[in-house]
Amino acid sequence: MSITLIFIFGLFIALIGVIPPGLLNMTAAKISLKEGHARGIMFSIGVCVVVLLQTYLAAVFARYLSKHLEVVDILQRVAFVIFVLITIYFLIIAKPKPPIETQMRRSKHSRFFQGMFLSAINVFPIPYQAYMTITLASFGWMSFGQTSIISYVAGAAMGTFVMLYMYIFFFDKIKGKSFTSQKNMNYVIGSITGVISIITLINIIKEI
Repeated sequence: MSITLIFIFGLFIALIGVIPPGLLNMTAAKISLKEGHARGIMFSIGVCVVVLLQTYLAAVFARYLSKHLEVVDILQRVAFVIFVLITIYFLIIAKPKPPIETQMRRSKHSRFFQGMFLSAINVFPIPYQAYMTITLASFGWMSFGQTSIISYVAGAAMGTFVMLYMYIFFFDKIKGKSFTSQKNMNYVIGSITGVISIITLINIIKEI
């Protein structure tokens, strides 16, 4: 299978995975609105660096994860706890900060590492990408050779960045709307992570 085609598979699969509003894309949009495109893009690059590692691990251990579903169950429970804590933070603890000048001079590198951190605690791409790589391999569209994996991983990182940038671009176009205020953006992010927490809890209960 052509490495270009595998790259495209990785790109579109990652695009699909990041399309629903979530913590990473909404945070990228929020940072871009409040601090400018450059910091939003730096945050997105930080996210993609971790996505590279997550997707690589998912591809390498895809067969193992498919044969040991208890590993996915553990990741699911850890993710549930993390998203509950994030929901509590954005809905209750986080407070809007005044747009003072010192905030605008904040280091871009801090947003890069924030992107890495938030992406690292978002463990959903690992089982998602593991499942997709196994599916592609089952159809003969991808092998687990090193070149094939690297091509897929690069495509996944690119797809993630493209979708994050699309969120940044979209919210920039509607930045005059009232729901893009910092307080309302906190509520949006908190509500989204709350819904994800509920869905995750339902899935955990079903599997018990």
